Amino acid sequence: MNEHDSERLTGLLERDGYEATSLLEEADVVVLNTCCIRENADNKLYGTLGQLKSLKKHKPSLRIAVGGCLAQKDGDKLRERADHVDVVFGTYNLHRLSELLERSNLYGPVTEIWDRPAETTIPALSLPKRSKRSHSAWIAIQTGCNNSCSFCIVPKVRGREISRPFEEVLQDIADQAAAGVVEITLLGQNVNSYGRDLTGRKPLFADLLREIGKIEGIKRVRFTSPHPKDLRPETIDAIAETPNVCEQLHLPLQSGSNRVLAAMRRGYTAERYLERLEAARRRIDDLAVTTDIIVGFPGETEKDFEDTLAVVAAANYDSAYTFIFSPRPGTRAAEMKDQFLPPDVVTDRFNRLLMVTERSALERNESRIGRVEEVLIDALDKRPNVQGAQSSLGFVGRTRQGKLVHLVGSTPRAPILVGSLVNVRINAAGPHHLQGELLDIVHNGNSLS
Repeated sequence: MNEHDSERLTGLLERDGYEATSLLEEADVVVLNTCCIRENADNKLYGTLGQLKSLKKHKPSLRIAVGGCLAQKDGDKLRERADHVDVVFGTYNLHRLSELLERSNLYGPVTEIWDRPAETTIPALSLPKRSKRSHSAWIAIQTGCNNSCSFCIVPKVRGREISRPFEEVLQDIADQAAAGVVEITLLGQNVNSYGRDLTGRKPLFADLLREIGKIEGIKRVRFTSPHPKDLRPETIDAIAETPNVCEQLHLPLQSGSNRVLAAMRRGYTAERYLERLEAARRRIDDLAVTTDIIVGFPGETEKDFEDTLAVVAAANYDSAYTFIFSPRPGTRAAEMKDQFLPPDVVTDRFNRLLMVTERSALERNESRIGRVEEVLIDALDKRPNVQGAQSSLGFVGRTRQGKLVHLVGSTPRAPILVGSLVNVRINAAGPHHLQGELLDIVHNGNSLS
């Protein structure tokens, strides 16, 4: 979501006459769009601001703007720690960046944080976008979150859920398709509840998926993130029955302990989670499932952790994003007892969890060896050589299940363009990638880089 916001900020500034530069020394304006999900994001921001201070000392005309979630959370405190920052703006008013930069030029440093959106829609969602990829696009369908997970700061810095109007989302996607985009990823803090604020009761996410399936030119549809407690049968049916919706589901577990899940205020038990996961796998052929898991939540016991390992083993994930708990001021979890478990205990649990998730990821990837997969070429392969390959074609892409594929083999007669759909025979696998031989090109892309 933050990267998507950064695309909109870039589009806004270019619309208003700025030009992007990759050289920091050339910049007239530096914009830092922040996250505050974990503590290391805070540390990274203030470390970067420290480096920029010396640059501004030698170039006083440089304007530094800090926005996003951390700015929304800290407000004026940010400038107290870094007084060389010129503009501080939050998550609700990023569409005002150009005006705030102009104000700082005329009157000096400015902090503008809105407590809530000024309207029932988010103006920033209508800003122009500058995507790094011409074949793939993020589409924000909602912002904010109505859940109350005890570890999460998002509702405080993003506010309550606001859904974009149904037809506006579809028009945005149709415009992207007309511009050559073949893959979209729908974004929301809880996409499963999309539209509930528009209708009063009924979520519209399943309906949205089906309507997107009718848009000509869109070959692949992905989404992130759904909440397990809101994964409804009609959504599972829509995924199964809409051909361009990919067989990929990110379903955050967070913990396999019912006691910890209750403390996290997740709204489901481990048993209920596995039931919904099984329902999805039973209905959607060849479904790949990924997840998020937190280790070291306040008060987590060895028994709690063993419960998590058991659920992770039963779920047999294709991939998992594993995190060590990071207390966020302003959340319930930050005030809980037993806040900090012994570091060696947490590290040991993290490593044990990693062994289980890596094992299942490798097994599921190895099961695809010998299959022919449809791969969307995403980018040039930055690795000079692919281990065990005779030669590398220099491209990487992803299957419909979101699995990373390195292409190897002889150079094809027709050029491969980024954004192309190709058939690839998988001949090797690791826990985080597949390796495959190009067979033929199904759909030509539109970009050489």
